[in-house]
Amino acid sequence: MVKNVSLWSLLVLCSLTVLGCGKKDEDRPVSEIKTKAEQMNKDELRAEAMKYKEAITTKKAELEELTAKLKEIPLTEIRNEDAKRVEDLNRSISALKERFQVYYRMLQKKGGDTSGLQI
Repeated sequence: MVKNVSLWSLLVLCSLTVLGCGKKDEDRPVSEIKTKAEQMNKDELRAEAMKYKEAITTKKAELEELTAKLKEIPLTEIRNEDAKRVEDLNRSISALKERFQVYYRMLQKKGGDTSGLQI
């Protein structure tokens, strides 16, 4: 039990570390990100795309873990905050994917290396 709590705490800490500034990027208008991406070179585009890929992967793992946990609980016992967290994670993943695609497509357009960036 203590091992599971420690593992969960570590996962949450890692998620917060990786995604610390992610929320502001999720809220940033896509048009602003497009303008920024147009001015970047291939290396910068790849680095930004990789950051988004890592954030998406982390949030997907968190969502999968939460949904697995919720599947074990009867529907009548699922708390509103758990349901809201699932909704928030789905919304966040969608926003991150949309912004990831801006960098990914611009990298493709400029002939950059997109290997390892598939999500």
